[in-house]
Amino acid sequence: MEDSEQTQYGSTEKPDRGAVLNGHFDGMVKCPAPGGSGRTAAAAATSAAAGAQNPGAESGAHQPVMESWREERTRSVEDNESSLPSLAAAYTTILRGLGEDPQRQGLLKTPWRAATAMQFFTKGYQEKIIDVLNDAIFDEDHDEMVIVKDIDMFSMCEHHLVPIFGRVHIGYLPNKRVLGLSKLARIVEIYSRRLQVQERLTKQIAVAITEALHPTGVGVVIEATHMCMVMRGVQKMNSKTVTSTMLGVFREDPKTRDEFLALIRS
Repeated sequence: MEDSEQTQYGSTEKPDRGAVLNGHFDGMVKCPAPGGSGRTAAAAATSAAAGAQNPGAESGAHQPVMESWREERTRSVEDNESSLPSLAAAYTTILRGLGEDPQRQGLLKTPWRAATAMQFFTKGYQEKIIDVLNDAIFDEDHDEMVIVKDIDMFSMCEHHLVPIFGRVHIGYLPNKRVLGLSKLARIVEIYSRRLQVQERLTKQIAVAITEALHPTGVGVVIEATHMCMVMRGVQKMNSKTVTSTMLGVFREDPKTRDEFLALIRS
């Protein structure tokens, strides 16, 4: 990210219905279709209209839209093992391109170290939200705000492949269901350990909590330092970027939003 900025999601921004954000279907109300599939109301209406216009269309033309937090995983442990040699070879090419000698003593193992480090930095690609949430959602008659703040976050800027680091603050209003507190940090870890932009990361965390718990509202604020601003470009050492996503009553009710923002700053 080239400029320090403050992005306030939820005050004026209106999501496009049906817009897809890195696997998340934003602005679409998910409702179970007969038989238990996680089909959206919009998808069901589209399918019905298409069937009326073309009765001979194949039934598989419109696949059910599943909750995205249940489905995401793009890399496995086996993928790591098979791709490690080519990834290390790519780092060898980078070292040569920088004018270095990959065969000198200090760099002999650097390509393999860098390759395994990059796989760790992006390990969120081999994890699914449902893996950590499936046994940690509890029925609880609690409707007051739950906040976990100052969650450490480390990510990688997808524009320059350099670190982003900072803190995440999460709050939600339960709707008869609560989430194990440590799992909020695990959600942050899964999405931050991918190539990211801070704006998308903020929204992904909020949407995942919403899809998993169906709470009354969710608020997420991230304060982060981007090394692409500190080490290169404008080189502003003390700049921070603040982004927020407000969903449900956090978006609609100024008092609820103000209470959340006051509590994370206290």
